Amino acid sequence: QVQLVESGGGLAQPGGSLRLSCAASKITFSFYHMVWYRQAPGKQRELVAVRTTGGTTNYADSVKGRFTISRDNAKKIVYLQMNSLKPEDTAVYYCNAASNNGHSSFGQGTQVTVSS
Repeated sequence: QVQLVESGGGLAQPGGSLRLSCAASKITFSFYHMVWYRQAPGKQRELVAVRTTGGTTNYADSVKGRFTISRDNAKKIVYLQMNSLKPEDTAVYYCNAASNNGHSSFGQGTQVTVSS
């Protein structure tokens, strides 16, 4: 069973930075598209960033130019570098592994709070 463990969340000031990591196990990592989602209180979960198996990246409009997704297939880790953080980035961030045949797994999430 795929296991995904997020880390790196915490409290940041507006304008600050955080880097989230998601370590995968029990998975042929290179076969999976890796995705970051987030869910703020009272809101639906939304896609933040995608890094496909082919290296293509896509971002939500709200984070373009501020967030960067990357992956290390050898270490089975996907990262989300978050710069110029805003209070509206406050949410629980979830890592997702998705395959072309429909398999999808989520991690337990990591809390990101942006506040002065």
